[in-house]
Amino acid sequence: MLRVANCSGFYGDRLSAAREQVEGGPIDVLTGDWLAELTMLILAGNRLKGRPGYAATFVKQLSEVLATCLDRGIKIVSNAGGLDPAACARAIRELGLPAKVATVTGDDLMPRLPELGPLVNLDTGETLTAEPVTANAYLGGFPIAAALSAGADVVVTGRVTDAALVTGPAIWRYGWRPGDLDRLAGSVVAGHIIECGCQATGGNYAFFDEIPDLAHCGFPIAEIHDDGSCVITKHPGTGGAVTVGTVTAQLLYEIGGPGYLGPDVTARFDTIRLMQDGPDRVSVSGVRGEAPPPTLKAAVNVLGGYRNTMTLLVTGLDVAEKARLAEEAVWARVPKESFERTYTELTGNLLRITVMDPDRRKAGRLFSSAVVETGLASYPGFYGLTPPGDASPYGVYWPVAVPRELVHVEVTLDGAEVPFGDDAPGNAPGVPPAPLAEPLSEAGPWFSAPVPIPLPLEEELRPLGLIAGARSGDKGGNANLGVWVRTPDHYAWLEGYLTADRLPELLPEVAGLRVERFAFPNLLAVNFVVHGLLGRGVAASPLMDAQAKALGERLRAIPVPLP
Repeated sequence: MLRVANCSGFYGDRLSAAREQVEGGPIDVLTGDWLAELTMLILAGNRLKGRPGYAATFVKQLSEVLATCLDRGIKIVSNAGGLDPAACARAIRELGLPAKVATVTGDDLMPRLPELGPLVNLDTGETLTAEPVTANAYLGGFPIAAALSAGADVVVTGRVTDAALVTGPAIWRYGWRPGDLDRLAGSVVAGHIIECGCQATGGNYAFFDEIPDLAHCGFPIAEIHDDGSCVITKHPGTGGAVTVGTVTAQLLYEIGGPGYLGPDVTARFDTIRLMQDGPDRVSVSGVRGEAPPPTLKAAVNVLGGYRNTMTLLVTGLDVAEKARLAEEAVWARVPKESFERTYTELTGNLLRITVMDPDRRKAGRLFSSAVVETGLASYPGFYGLTPPGDASPYGVYWPVAVPRELVHVEVTLDGAEVPFGDDAPGNAPGVPPAPLAEPLSEAGPWFSAPVPIPLPLEEELRPLGLIAGARSGDKGGNANLGVWVRTPDHYAWLEGYLTADRLPELLPEVAGLRVERFAFPNLLAVNFVVHGLLGRGVAASPLMDAQAKALGERLRAIPVPLP
């Protein structure tokens, strides 16, 4: 097997994770994800301020483990290169250890913008008119495999898909070719499961009371086999848990329909089969693959203007009326229609008023001071949680598709070019979905099959979360919301009740938006994509929950007629 250990789910994850994974037990590859869509915009801002355009924390983590990795032959693969993989590689060499460091570049499309033609938003169909700040194609695993085959100890990439960090080492180890679609798809699923670190081992899990020692949660490991199947596990003695439930939750994170598109393969998530394989071990098998799309996805970021948010606390009686009065008082001083965009959000006792405008002065103290001026002429109990401040710039995420032939990938090892080929296969036959998952029948001291909650014979309004878990997140301006249950009987009810038409009835913030639902019987799950909920991406979203992280938990708290 090939043991791939994750030590980062985002730029800012636990610094000690790399050391924990290297010292906690045998691994073959140390990897992690440092690049969210927002991170590219953050790194662009860092470069403008003279700071590194890569994830500097990765180099700090590497300083603690690189010597050990070289001694044990552990390969390191990271997308922490961000906007400047070459500078990241130089920083690694400056650690003074004899590591062969490779870079994968060519994802940066800024020099090729004139050749790309109109940049049409994949979500909205709009054509970009603003000047991009960053533009990066999502590359796949074959360049990473080429770097490893050339002898690299460390591979630093720019923008690759999160799963490519696992697919690349698997291609290298097993010699897979572009036509090995099922094997590639299996490794993509493995990569998707471990890419977000502890979210696969009990972190952010709906049934958190089932997870032991979450405060010391261990990071995940994927044991990948030659046929593309894998086992998800973690080092013994670490906190958290690896169960069918925790793996299912992560599988549903930030996905759309059954076909999970990527540069190497389209992985069919409706063919995944999960089975508890022992304590903290879940086997993943049966994954089928189809040809990848003819284009590559690219993430473009542009500056959207300036934004400012003032937060007021509204307490006592008549909260909604007090919030209305507060708004009227503010807009009487700065006309609402004078801003390009405004957004008001009342969440519990918090009233957040956000303005967005190309004019920094208008969105800055002109607005925030006007809110403060209402302090003695507003609702009873008025007080604010934010002082008057200036506006800050925000970015807009713009997903596009670009022709593969316009993306020229380069692999270098210590400055020397490494040749590689990753021609995508043509059309492949369709793949039928897997049948309905069977309930888990195995049980032992290491695993207890979920016990169905006894339901009354007549329908009764009770929280959905009594029987269902959920995981939600952001994909640009859209939100994804996956919901799963643990027995086929419960799934039969869920699939019939929780429809795309019913979701807006349960979550009012979804009303008026386009909602798609996809069924995953093999996972006893359904997944929703709510288009436009997050506006123009996380950096531009005025919502308090700008990445829709809590959308699933809000749904679980809604009373529904459980039969």
